Amino acid sequence: MLTLTPNKTVSYEVKSVFMVLSVLEFAVGILINVFIFLVYFRDMVRRQPLSTCDLVLLSLSLTRIFLHGLLFLDAIQLTHSQQISDLLSFSYQTIIMLWMITNQVSLWLSTCLSLVYCSKIVRFSHSFLLCLASWISRKISRMFLCSVLFTSVCTIICSWNFFGRSHFTVTTVLLMSNNTEFDLQAANLKFFHSFLFCSLGSIPPFLCFLVSSGVLIVSLCRHMRTMRAKTMDSCDPSLEAHIKAVKSLISFFCLFMLSLCAALLSVPLRWHSKIGAMVCVGIMAASPSGHAAILISGNAKLRRAVDSILLWVQSSQRVTADHKADPRTPGLC
Repeated sequence: MLTLTPNKTVSYEVKSVFMVLSVLEFAVGILINVFIFLVYFRDMVRRQPLSTCDLVLLSLSLTRIFLHGLLFLDAIQLTHSQQISDLLSFSYQTIIMLWMITNQVSLWLSTCLSLVYCSKIVRFSHSFLLCLASWISRKISRMFLCSVLFTSVCTIICSWNFFGRSHFTVTTVLLMSNNTEFDLQAANLKFFHSFLFCSLGSIPPFLCFLVSSGVLIVSLCRHMRTMRAKTMDSCDPSLEAHIKAVKSLISFFCLFMLSLCAALLSVPLRWHSKIGAMVCVGIMAASPSGHAAILISGNAKLRRAVDSILLWVQSSQRVTADHKADPRTPGLC
């Protein structure tokens, strides 16, 4: 049985380093995802048509902006918690519940993205698979709405036992029993079991993601065998699309598993090792930013936007340098 040990305090230097890293991760994550959101939001404002993939990336970036905000609040809560009972407060429970919902929505969006890749890139030979791919491509927006609704309902139902009815019970027990070790252990175990049970809602979208990613990998291997047999050019656009999609999905799989393991470990570590919990929260915050950066590198529209920004910055620096070199150049005013 899991026993509860006192939450050891950490030094001021460790807290300062953790907060600096948390601020940096928050800033980088917000910057990357706001950039993705603004690129597609600008097209919406200009009434330009957005593809299904564009809509999924727009929603995914917005979800991860909210996710980074919750993780930053979690880092602040973890840094300023002094007692074990602070980690059972209503504010901490609310942050964790919102994080679970947002993380599962992000997982469903990534699953929708993998389904879009699969329906547009994979070349099916069977008539049933062709019809299925066409249906998925047309119904992806409705699938996304249904998945968000399903995730929200399941998470609320699973967490209602702890975040609703049992919050009053746990708080009352902790206040009336002077925070004895037995009562804190019971509250800790109940919280961890509720968190683990609510995480089971990630299984359906994760299985769909694995299936679609597996189909993409099999299609890529089959396409490469066909190219070798026909000695085709290695610069085939279809092959490049296959490789970019597989890289994006594999990177998401690795980062999601890393983030999930860190999330599951962070809950018991908050009572046993505060430094370990800080490391887990840092990993959870870094994973969405890493996947967003990989999405930018593999998306033509986002790469063009990055190139345009870099070109504008270089031209601005060149104008500033020329103005400093020749101060006689008249200003704008």
